[in-house]
Amino acid sequence: MHRLALLALACAVSAQAAAPAPAALAEPALISPKALGAATLAVARAGDRLVAAGERGTVLWSDDGGKAWQQAAVPVRAGLTALRFVDANNGWAAGHLGVILKTSDSGKTWLKQLDGLQAAASLLAAATDDADRRAAQRMVEEGADKPWFDLEAIDARQAIAVGAYGLAMVTRDGGASWQQLPTRAANPRGLHLYGVRVVGGQWFIAGEQGLLLRSNNSGASFTALASPYKGSFFGLLASPSGALLVYGLRGSVYRSGDAGNTWDKVDLGTPLTLQAGIDRRGELTLLAQTGELFTSTDDGRSFKRQPPPAGPLPAAGLAAAPDGAWVIASLRGTRRAQP
Repeated sequence: MHRLALLALACAVSAQAAAPAPAALAEPALISPKALGAATLAVARAGDRLVAAGERGTVLWSDDGGKAWQQAAVPVRAGLTALRFVDANNGWAAGHLGVILKTSDSGKTWLKQLDGLQAAASLLAAATDDADRRAAQRMVEEGADKPWFDLEAIDARQAIAVGAYGLAMVTRDGGASWQQLPTRAANPRGLHLYGVRVVGGQWFIAGEQGLLLRSNNSGASFTALASPYKGSFFGLLASPSGALLVYGLRGSVYRSGDAGNTWDKVDLGTPLTLQAGIDRRGELTLLAQTGELFTSTDDGRSFKRQPPPAGPLPAAGLAAAPDGAWVIASLRGTRRAQP
C-alpha cells in the first residue's frame, strides 16, 4: 500500500464526542511465531543489534545482522511507525494511537510513556490561551486517534516526536513527562509533520505541502522556512559535512548547506516516493517505496540508483547491519540483502 494511503488511514478522525480508550492501549502485543513475518514500518540499529517495529505493536530484534529475529515484549497493540536509538541501550518507538514507548535494554522490553489520551489531557492542562484550549479539547473529545510519524533522540534524556495535524512533543527528562512544542505559529494550518532531525544543534521538522520548520533555540520557538517544493516531505537526513537533505514525494530531494536558508534540487531521475534515509559510514542512502536504493558518496550532491537489493517490496524503513548488509522494513516483513 502506498504510504499516503497508510497515512490517510492512520489519520482518520473518530466522530464520537468522547472516545473511549482503545483496547489496543491496554493489551500487550501478541507473542506469536507469525510476528516474525509481520509487516514492519521501521528498523534501526542499537549498537550491533537491529530492532524492527510495525503492525499491532510488533517489535523484533536481531543480534546476527537480521538473519534471525526474536520478538520483544511490548505493552500495547498499537502499530509502530518510528524507531530511534540514542545508544546501544536506550531508544524510543512511536506510532498509532499516540503511543510512545521507551526501552533501556536494547529493544528487548518496552514501557509505555505516553498515549493519545494522555497527550490530549496534558495539552489541555498546559493550555495558556483560548486557541490552545480549543485545540486540546478537540483532542480530548476525538480520543487517541492521532499517530506519530517520526522521532529524534538527542540523548538519553531528550527526544522529539512529530505526527498528525501538527502535533509535536518533546521530553527532556527521559520520557517521564512530555510537553508540546510551540509549532502552531509556524504551522497555523496544522499540517502533518512527517520528519524531525537535529543537525548542528538546530532542530528541523518537515511535513506535508512542503512544510519546513527550524528552531535555533532547542525547541523554544520555531520559524517556517521558505520551501523549495510544495509536495510532502517524508524525511530529513544530515550529510557527513553537516548539510541537510529533505526528501519525499515523487523522488523529490533538496539539499541545503546553510541550515535551510537556501536549497538546491538533487535530481534522482525517478518519480518514486522516498521513504527513508540513512548515513552509512559517510555514504548517504535513500530508500524508495519499491525497495530501490539511491546512494551518494559526494555529501548528498548526487545519487546513484541501485536495483532493489531484496527484490521489489512495499518498503518503509532502512538500516545497515554490522556486516554491511541492508535490512529493509516492509509490509511483507523484514528483509536482509547484500549491497
